[in-house]
Formats: sequence, C-alpha cells, structure tokens
Amino acid sequence: MAAELIITQVRSAATRIAKQRATMRALGLRRVGDTVRHPDRPEIRGMIRVVEHLVTVRSSEDGGS
Repeated sequence: MAAELIITQVRSAATRIAKQRATMRALGLRRVGDTVRHPDRPEIRGMIRVVEHLVTVRSSEDGGS
C-alpha cells in the first residue's frame, strides 16, 4: 500500500489568514488535537506547507493500524 501522512493539528487556526483556515478545513482538521490521514501526494504536501506552523506530520509507510 502507498505511504500515508498522519497530520495532527497542534495550534488553532482561528486567528490566521483566510487561506490558512481554508487549507485546514480542506485537510479535514477542525480543532486542536484532530488527526487525519492522507496519501503522500504532492498536492497534500503543498497544503501542509501552507499550514506547517499549525500541524505536525508523521509518515506511515505501511498505512496500517
């Protein structure tokens, strides 16, 4: 299976600019502590770069539990 990225929101996006808030919503992150999984693709990496100061990212090579 392809590698996945495990993205966790660690800071609030409430006072950030609209582009960053929209990126957080597009990633599926709504509040501090939320964690989502996305495939390791260039599009997702670009979204992470926009909000890298608000999230932590881990790699899951096997994508399993």
